[in-house]
Order: sequence, then C-alpha cells, then structure tokens
Amino acid sequence: MENINGNKRTKYCGEPRIADIGNEIAVCGWVQRRRDLGHLIFIDLRDREGILQLAFDENTKKDIFDAASTVRSEYVLYAKGILRERSSKNAELPTGDVELEVSTLNILAKAETPPFEIVENSDVNDTLRLKYRYLDLRRPDMQRYIALRHRAVKVARDYFDENGFLEIETPMLTKSTPEGARDYLVPSRVHPGKFYALPQSPQQYKQLLMLSGFDRYMQIVRCFRDEDLRADRQPEFTQIDLEMSFVDVEDIIAMNDGFLKRLFKEVIDVDVKTPIRRMTWREAMDRFGSDKPDLRFGLELCDISDLVKNSEFKVFSGPVAAGGSVRMIYIPDGTALSRKQIDALGEFVKTYGAKGLAWAKLTDDGGISSSFSKNLTDEENAAILDRAGAKPGGLLFIVADEKDDVVFASLGALRCECAKRLGLIADGIYEFVWITEFPLFEYSEEEGRFVAKHHPFTSAMDEDIDMLDTDKANCRAKAYDIVLNGTELGGGSIRINTPEIQERMFRALGFTDEDAAARFGHLINAFKYGAPPHGGLAYGLDRLVMHLAGLSSIRDVIAFPKVQNASELMTSCPDVVDDAQLKELGIMLAP
Repeated sequence: MENINGNKRTKYCGEPRIADIGNEIAVCGWVQRRRDLGHLIFIDLRDREGILQLAFDENTKKDIFDAASTVRSEYVLYAKGILRERSSKNAELPTGDVELEVSTLNILAKAETPPFEIVENSDVNDTLRLKYRYLDLRRPDMQRYIALRHRAVKVARDYFDENGFLEIETPMLTKSTPEGARDYLVPSRVHPGKFYALPQSPQQYKQLLMLSGFDRYMQIVRCFRDEDLRADRQPEFTQIDLEMSFVDVEDIIAMNDGFLKRLFKEVIDVDVKTPIRRMTWREAMDRFGSDKPDLRFGLELCDISDLVKNSEFKVFSGPVAAGGSVRMIYIPDGTALSRKQIDALGEFVKTYGAKGLAWAKLTDDGGISSSFSKNLTDEENAAILDRAGAKPGGLLFIVADEKDDVVFASLGALRCECAKRLGLIADGIYEFVWITEFPLFEYSEEEGRFVAKHHPFTSAMDEDIDMLDTDKANCRAKAYDIVLNGTELGGGSIRINTPEIQERMFRALGFTDEDAAARFGHLINAFKYGAPPHGGLAYGLDRLVMHLAGLSSIRDVIAFPKVQNASELMTSCPDVVDDAQLKELGIMLAP
C-alpha cells in the first residue's frame, strides 16, 4: 500500500468523455468490481461522480498488471494513464465510450469484503445499512441524495441573501422553556443542579433579533426534539429558519412562493406555479380531514350529519346529538377492493380512534351491498347515495363519532390509504398548498387545558383578539403551513409584538404571571423597548430534500440518521458514561 506521494487526481471518475481521448489523466476512487480475463483485466473505479473503466492488457508493464490482479472490491486506488476509446462501449454509463489505459497504479488502501455490495438501490435491510452507514453512503444513489441536499442549501442561502436576509447563528445551549415537545437537557458542570436545553427551534432568539433591528434573518440550523420518530421525523433535524420585520402574512407567503419556485426549478427542473394556492384550516379539515392535505387525488370528505341526525340508527344519530359528526368518502371505482380488504380498512381506521367503518358498495346491476343500509329508512339511504353521487361500481365509507377530531383523522388517513391501494397517485406530481387561519389553541385532554397549537408567541387574527379570553376554541391564528403532497414542509406565523398581548396569551394558556416571567421574562421585557411587527417561517430541510429526491423517508437524505428508538446503530449511541463524569456533573442515576 502507498500514500498519495504527490500524485494528484486530475479528474473525477465520472468526468472523462470522448473529447478527452488522448489526454493523460489521473483518477482516484474505490473498486466497484474487477474482471480478470487472463490476458486482460478491467477494473471499474468509482468515486462520487461516477465510474470509469481502467484497462490493463499486453501493453501494460508487468508490475502494474500483477498489482491489478490482486485488487478486490472496495480497494482504494490511484491510477494514471492515457484515455482511449473503448472497443466495447457501455451506453448505461456516462463514461461508457472511454477507458483509461493505466500506466501508473497505486493501491492506497486494501479492504475486507464488505457486509453488503456497494450498488445502487440496494435492498439490504435498514439495520445493516445504518450499522455500516459509511459503506452505505458510498452507494451512487446515496451520494446523489447528499449532493442534492447540498444544492438545496446553496439555493436557499443564495435566494435569501439576494433578498436582504442575513445569516445569523443562534445558541445551541439555551434555556429550557417546555411548551410542546420534550427538551433534550444538558447538565452544567459549572452551575451544579442547573441545565441547558438543546433548542427545539431558534424561535425566541430570532424574535429577539427582530427587536435588535436585523429585519431579515435566516439560518440553516440544527434543532432537537425528544419525541417519537416517524418516517419524516428525527430527534435532531435541520431547519431553514426565517424571520422578517414590518411584514404581515402576505409578505411572508410571497417571499416563500418565490423561494420554492426557484428551489424546485434549480435543483430538479420542476416549475412550481405561483402564487401557490391557499386553503383555510377549516376548509382543509372539512374537505380532506387533514391540515396536511394531499391534493394529488380526490376522495374528498362529505358531511352527512344533517341526513342522519334524526335517524333511528343510533350509531349515526347518536354522535350528531353529542356534538360530533357523520362523514363519508366516496370511491367511484370501488370494485377493486374486496370484502376482505374492506374489513382490513375497518381495522385500519380503528388505529385513528374510530369505533368502526360503515360501508356500502353498489353492484353493477344497481343493487347494494352494505353494512348499514338495513338500519336506515329507504329515504335516508337514498339521500346518502344521492349526496355521494353514487353510481354502479361505487363504494362509500362512513365514520361517525362524538369527536370531530376522530372523524377527520380516520377519514383523512383512509382517503390516503385508499388512494395508495388503488393507484390513484401519479408519480412526478407536486401539489403545493398554503394552509392558513389555524386555530390558535387546541385542547389537551392530557393536561386538561388549552395549549398553543403552534407556540405561545403566535398572534391571533386581528378580529379574534378578544376571543383570547372568551372563546379559545374558535380563536384563529395568523399562522400558515406550506404543504406538499400531504407533507408539511414548513410553517410559521405572525408573532405577538406587544407585552400586553403576550401577557394575555400566557394567561390564556394558564400561566401565572410568575410562571410566565420565570420562563419568558427575557422576551416580555424585550417587548417593552419597541418590537416591530414581525413573523417568520421554518422549513424542515430534511423533508424538503426528501421530496426533491422523490423519497418516502428522510433517513436517506441525512448522512447519519437515528433509528426508531432515537439511537444511532453505527456508533451505538446513546451509551453509558463513566461514573467520574457523572460525579463531576453532580448527577446520580436512579436505579
């Protein structure tokens, strides 16, 4: 094995083309594979830009040829020679017209046989991939995803810089002010018994920057939340974080319409139509059962509470009387779903709190097969089918519950599940929507009080300010989320900018003046010195890149992700620490 010894790469493996034939070039990389034909040896050398074939034949010096015969997969090589045209071309490779006639070969590092083959679109299980993540990242598709992430970040920095934003770093060690997800805590050695928190977002700092006169702020920032993981969630993640002064909702949405249009065009050559459509939270829930609606297909919800509120069938009329609702989705071609599949979907909605799933299928001869029709009058059945616009072959699903939240969650998930099973979602479609006018509060059964739906610094709609004290359930926020294909890419709000309104908000959330001062006194006091109207937005960079790459999990666009239980398989963290470290921090572990 040798070191580089002054021999420098002149091209990446994926760069040489016909126009370079006759030139001497030098490449470095990993061996994809070696083909030994006795008198001929071919080595496919791979780096982040692609693969180049190295050729060794009767014209190759014996020591070079002998060295090539010892090479194995994933050896690290330096090779120099004259580029020539390939006699047997490979149309699947950008470099498939050329090969390198090697005159110098250095084996820079040997490699053991890897636990899986380093190939594109590997079907190796995730556990093995993540345990050997450094090998997994060598795969060409993974290299493309990480490079795409870099390009997305560069576009973000360029766009916001051109629009007057300053990138300003905020602290990683902050004050714990839990109001939402759990904080990750960091013990302080020099302040025994006290803790920092890792930031869930730079929210308070970026608001303070607005008070400081930096009227346009952005940051590519790491954030941390101690919460359960999903395909699009990690305990540590990256935000594109923004804040602007002297603006309202229209200004922030217009700025971000421009960003998304430029990002998708420059990174994946997709034209985003602007202005991006908007939908109120109320409309989104009523039509799609979700504040993250996937608009690539129909199957919209339909409220039939008025049709069954007086029914003798208490499964339908009971929830309406209790303040809930009865809603349905209609599938024009339901013949593809068997009775067994319909029963499975009944179990599916139960995971969202539904007590069951009522259904009716119209046969081609005009008959009906139903789980509920015999319990309703002919008039009630006819009214439901008429509202659905039902025709032979159609299928409708109904959920009834005392809580609208359960109805929305169940049918919202069911419409997406049915769309997947029936193949209703076309590839390569990007349906953006801004969701606006969110509720300012939501009731927490666990805490027995109203909590902030976004965070306690969000401003109420101007006409709803007085509802802070009188009607929390219907108070709307100057809040907005940007949604793509059923995924929330980011969200933000116009912030409260007066101490009086901020204190009213804290009281509405059940904080005493003392508690609010202890947690947020620094912010309340800052407002006393002149806070401009301001607002902002934060994108989940990982989710954004996931969509740019056409993937379904953010793991593949994060270099070193965590798994479901928030551990990292490669380094086996979290892990125990020495007793001496705990003692120094004044920490004793409970048994």
